[in-house]
Amino acid sequence: MSDIHHPGRRSVLAAGAASAAALGASWLLTGCTGAAAAPVLPAAAKKGAPDRGGTLRIARPPASEAETLDPASALSAYEYLGALYNRLVRVDANGDLAPDLAESWEPDARARTWTFRIREGVTFHDGRRLTAADAAYTLRHILDKATASPQAAVLAPLIDPKTLRTPDEHTLVVPLKTPNAEFPSLLTHYNCYVVPDGSARSIGRTGIGTGPFKLESFAPAGPGRVTAYTDHWQGRPVLDAIAFYSVADMSARSNALLAGQVDLLSQTNLDFATARVVAASSRATVARVKNAQWYVLPMLTTEKPFTDVRVRQAMKLAYDPEHVVKVALQGAGTAGWDNPVPPGDPAHIAAHPAHDPEKARYLLKQAGHEGLTTDLYTSSYDPIFTPMALAYQDSARRAGIRIKVKTAAADSYYTQIWMKKPLMATYWYTGRPVDQLFTQVFRGGSSYNETAWSDKDFDALLDRARRETDDNRRRELYGEAQTFVVEKGGAMTPMFADRLVGLSRKVRGYAEHGFEFDYLGIGLKGA
Repeated sequence: MSDIHHPGRRSVLAAGAASAAALGASWLLTGCTGAAAAPVLPAAAKKGAPDRGGTLRIARPPASEAETLDPASALSAYEYLGALYNRLVRVDANGDLAPDLAESWEPDARARTWTFRIREGVTFHDGRRLTAADAAYTLRHILDKATASPQAAVLAPLIDPKTLRTPDEHTLVVPLKTPNAEFPSLLTHYNCYVVPDGSARSIGRTGIGTGPFKLESFAPAGPGRVTAYTDHWQGRPVLDAIAFYSVADMSARSNALLAGQVDLLSQTNLDFATARVVAASSRATVARVKNAQWYVLPMLTTEKPFTDVRVRQAMKLAYDPEHVVKVALQGAGTAGWDNPVPPGDPAHIAAHPAHDPEKARYLLKQAGHEGLTTDLYTSSYDPIFTPMALAYQDSARRAGIRIKVKTAAADSYYTQIWMKKPLMATYWYTGRPVDQLFTQVFRGGSSYNETAWSDKDFDALLDRARRETDDNRRRELYGEAQTFVVEKGGAMTPMFADRLVGLSRKVRGYAEHGFEFDYLGIGLKGA
């Protein structure tokens, strides 16, 4: 997702993407001159039924040696999670909530107490039967301060772990501190995979879950392997096994794919130059996931000049998101217009202020920052960061804003730059339900509020939206929250980018949504 690229891994990954970024710089120049047309790439992975059996080989970026299989942890081995575990509630291909380990759920009249019916006939990899006690334990584990789960900041204001009830083996009752009509959506997060009751000390090593694969081996920041769990409640997965390899450099991962040494590049968004090479090869191709990544230029609102809302507004009005999409993505994405809610989300509102360099100049003059000069940090961590930063620099120049693009080291970018420098480039995976998105990234006090923006009126608006049980009215309130973020917040969202995923031409059934692909149905043809 996050995330993925998800922010919990941002601080621990060391993605060496210098080679791919250099390729990216070459097409940036052609994009600026208009000399090159956007390349034609496959719209999706190959269709058709895979063969039964085989081993899918996945190359992933390296992680910290503290990496763990505990899904609640900020250091979770993300690529393993969807293979080993299930959630109570998941997001389906249409973006709607769907049953997973919870067959059904329902609120009381005020959306203050939620009752989940836990699926029967499900077993963990060690043979234990799944019960409501496991679901309750999972929530308590997330909320335990010792776990330090990123999702705790979202759930702790809502749940007192002492009040969770399991009236029978297949019923979980969750009383909330305050009403929340969106509560089940918060359980779709990747930290919310269900683990066995009492497993906190061991789960990081054992990976015992209810998922379609069970753990064979795992080395933090190293290789690992999972094998098909034949007693999975949805049936046996197509594959016999998945092998994971840690490959530090993006170009090395791409070369391994081209050489037929791996079948899928995980957590790797190919730049267009590399994607064209991959798509043109005999062994590999590209799957395109629409609007899968949400790119951001966060302004730290606790640091001058971004403490002044007029400066933040000017920075947004000064640039043209359509220009950034054209140059940085060669059209493979959608303009964000500073709204973090993806265009495909039912809560998304399309209204936004127009690009207006003259108004930006006026606001800067009012704020005493006419002819503003500021640094914008980027790195080769992601191949889109620098093209996005340069496109913003080019566009904002018309408003008299001088941007100095500074390149920081990839391996320390999310420890030394993210949430520390006043202006930088970053991204998130889309797929978060709207309440999760706003609560995790924009609510005052959240540990992932990367702009440190805090507004009591905005937080109160979120609370009103959560309490509203009328779906239409709740959607309207989330629309107001989007307007609030666009007009007052510190995050510039130039674009939603299509993720370009490199995979073998043998792969079938690659369908990505809600932070992950379908581990149950993916397979290989003619392997």
